[in-house]
Amino acid sequence: MPRARKKMPPRNKKNFRSTKSGAGMTRAGVAAYRRANPGSKLKTAVTGKVKKGSKAAKRRKSYCSRSRGQMKMHNINCSKTPKKRICAARRRWRCHSEGGLIRTQHD
Repeated sequence: MPRARKKMPPRNKKNFRSTKSGAGMTRAGVAAYRRANPGSKLKTAVTGKVKKGSKAAKRRKSYCSRSRGQMKMHNINCSKTPKKRICAARRRWRCHSEGGLIRTQHD
């Protein structure tokens, strides 16, 4: 038996970021999704500085490697097409273009 389709919040500026501002869902969008889908564990992007080995660092590492696989599958090169949603989201999550994490001056 197929799983029931999850209810998504409306695609508007309140719930989803534009590609220009980093793509992905906003805090309000995640809250709307969780209201529509009780028991959901959806969380917002890990964008700040995190301690090495923390839960947030592991979530970031997992997202970065998963999105790297999507880029590879769809043959997307962010240095050539930086305006793609996946590229904007990876920048927001601070994923490095080669699959690792972006090192900032603050890290």
